[in-house]
Amino acid sequence: MRHAMATAEVGDDVLDGDPTLDALQRRVADLLGTEAALWTPTGCMANAIALMDHLQRGDRFLAPAGAHVLEAELGTAAWLAGGVPAPLPHAAGPGRPTPDGVTAAAGTAGPYFGLRTRLLCLENTHNSAGGAVTPVAEHRALVAAARDAGLAVHLDGARIWHAAVARGVTPAELAEGVDTVSVCLSKGLGAPVGSVVAGSAAFIGRAWRLRKMLGGGIRQGGVLGAAGLLALDNVADLAADHEHARLLADELAARGWPVSTPETNIVLVTTSDAATVVAGLEEVGVRAVPFGPGVRFVTHRDLTRDDVEAALERAAALPVPA
Repeated sequence: MRHAMATAEVGDDVLDGDPTLDALQRRVADLLGTEAALWTPTGCMANAIALMDHLQRGDRFLAPAGAHVLEAELGTAAWLAGGVPAPLPHAAGPGRPTPDGVTAAAGTAGPYFGLRTRLLCLENTHNSAGGAVTPVAEHRALVAAARDAGLAVHLDGARIWHAAVARGVTPAELAEGVDTVSVCLSKGLGAPVGSVVAGSAAFIGRAWRLRKMLGGGIRQGGVLGAAGLLALDNVADLAADHEHARLLADELAARGWPVSTPETNIVLVTTSDAATVVAGLEEVGVRAVPFGPGVRFVTHRDLTRDDVEAALERAAALPVPA
């Protein structure tokens, strides 16, 4: 990957374009079934661009409770896009609202001084729900409910590659019907930096201006675009990460740990004392992080099955989390 970055063909993306970034953007648009796409330095910026385009100040937007745009982007949906967030309960399962929930939350047109709901923001996979996948049929039903309610739809697909591999479908199927979608090139794929926001050609025309407004205009961006192109070649490798997560979860559960069943590569352990569990793991050379009501493990492309088994052997010396 470093060789690809060092030898990338570059231009000036602020002026007349960068050929490598252009190739990356066209490839992502094709994978997602959209007209066009735009590289951004981060997923937070990609989501901010989409929400800034969809919302006017004071507009309400819906998103599954715990969504990244609600909990992990420093309030930019409100601060920069001017949106009023409304969390949707996970009535269909972890990370998954129901179409009826969308309809009820969207409401109907009221007096001029009432909140105006304009957008449904989905997330697939849902990060804080442990990498939970929204299946294609459910995705389509949610989009249909949003359309019936007069809402636009943005999909935070930072981990859409994981969802596609887990369900054996294409990213385009998981993004079907949305107005805009963001994807990440570093989540398990190996790029050091970079996301892409995609949608109609008209939207991407506006997105160029918004990216520049947010400080995301770049010069020889092909150096980073080359990493993104190579990262896309690694999507199929995510299946091994998912397999390693299942191995980790199964073995921890067999030893009595209160652990989730992973759909992708995130394993959650429920505990009332995450700090003690994380500290104990660190002492035996296993790294995890406190996350919500517990501890999170993530398997990734730099780990082998032997690494997972070694982690399990080390964790065996620790008390079962309470």
